[in-house]
Formats: sequence, structure tokens, C-alpha cells
Amino acid sequence: MNVQTARTDVPVLMRERDGSIAILTLNRPAARNSLSEALLIALSDALKDVAADKSIRAVVIAANGPAFCAGHDLKELTARRGDADGGRAYFHQIMTVCSAVMQQIVHLPQPVIACVQGVATAAGCQLVASCDLAVASSAAKFATPGVDIGLFCSTPMVALTRNVSRKHAMEILLTGEMVPADKAAQIGLINRAVPPGDERQEATALAKLIASKSSYTVKTGKQAFYRQAEMSLAAAYDYASEIMTENMMARDASEGICAFIEKRDPKWEDR
Repeated sequence: MNVQTARTDVPVLMRERDGSIAILTLNRPAARNSLSEALLIALSDALKDVAADKSIRAVVIAANGPAFCAGHDLKELTARRGDADGGRAYFHQIMTVCSAVMQQIVHLPQPVIACVQGVATAAGCQLVASCDLAVASSAAKFATPGVDIGLFCSTPMVALTRNVSRKHAMEILLTGEMVPADKAAQIGLINRAVPPGDERQEATALAKLIASKSSYTVKTGKQAFYRQAEMSLAAAYDYASEIMTENMMARDASEGICAFIEKRDPKWEDR
């Protein structure tokens, strides 16, 4: 199913299925897949559908064209400076919607993998950082160049600082310089860089590997991962101990442990 814009029959977001994998493809190549209001709404709607579909076990976010995502649609934003309030209300609306979409990815039960074939800048870099995993072409580049146009990338900063160390994040944010894929992998912004053209295959293969696990276990683990990361060390261990106990009581944990002991493949029931 494709999500249509209100003004054209060209979908801004493509939806596909590869078995139990959902593939969401940004489809504004002429605009370097910038996150227009329509694209943000389409992505939010797609994520809601994915969250409710238990047959989907992992998600890949990809893009058409030479760029993965150039961030917010600055032309769309600038056009609202003529509003009575100078655009303030609309700017706040778009930033709020975008922030909500990024959090949807984090809170989605299924793991989300960014498949980056080209440049990912500003909110595009934020999108990559918000995904649980990321596979990129070795030709891909990443940046938060807002500082170059007088607009510090404050919302991308939130996701970026949860992926890389503070000094790496500050350098990226303060210089606006492009980070090549190999360095992005070294600092933890992406998982791996692969030869150009192989990123879709690699991202899908990674998604399928994850999809072969118990979806109950993966959902439990993803939720716990993000929750404990915001806690103190002692609180994180207390919380994780409770999660491990509950997980041990699950049917799939019992089955998985028995299968390991009996040297056979487990039969997941996702509960």
C-alpha cells in the first residue's frame, strides 16, 4: 500500500513487504527526500500500522534517489514566514511532529534498520540515529549542517548524542562537516558500511536474521534496552533483573532453553 499526498498521485512513502519484513521507502528523490509535512505524516501512519501488525517482525527504512534524506523541507518551512506569527506556530508543529515520529521508531515493538544509500543530513541524520540499527553504503555521508545556516540542529542532537560519544557529537554539531561512512561506523552512528549497491541486501538480510528470533523476546529486549539506558546503574540492574525474571517465565524462553540443551532448533510461538 502506498501513502498518497493530498496534491499528487505520486506517493511520498512506499510500503512493501518481504516476508515478515516491512520496507518503508522515502520517495521524494527530487527534493532529496526532505521530511515535508506530508512525508512525516505518511511515515507516522505507516509506523502505527506496523506496530499493530504482529506478522511484521522487523522494519527497514530506505530511500529512493541519490540522497537518503536531507532533513526538513526548508522551502516548505520558509514559505510560512509570511504567517501572522512569522511561522512560529507552524515551525513548532513540524518540530513536534518530527520528534514524535522519531520516538515512534524507538517505541516500535519491532526493530527498525536504516538502509542509507546516500547523504543523510540534519533531520535525515536524526532519522538514521533514531533507528535501532543502520547499514550504509560506503559512499554515504552524514552531517548536521544547521550551524552553517544559522539553525543549530537541536532536535537531531537528541538522537545523535544517544548514539555517539559527546565529543564526537559536539564536533559533528559544531562544524557541520560531512562524516564519511567508515568513520560513522567507527563512532557508532551506523553498524556497518558496505559496498555501494549492497546496502539494501545487507539491511534486509540483517532484518531477516532478527526476524528469525522470537518476536516476544525481541520486543521485550528492545523496550528494556531504551528504558535502562536512561536509568542510574543501580536502577538499571534492578529493572533488568525484573525483566529477566519475567522473560524466564515466558513460553519462548522455556522452549529456547530446552532446544539449546537438546541441540535442536527452537519452535517460537512469540509468547
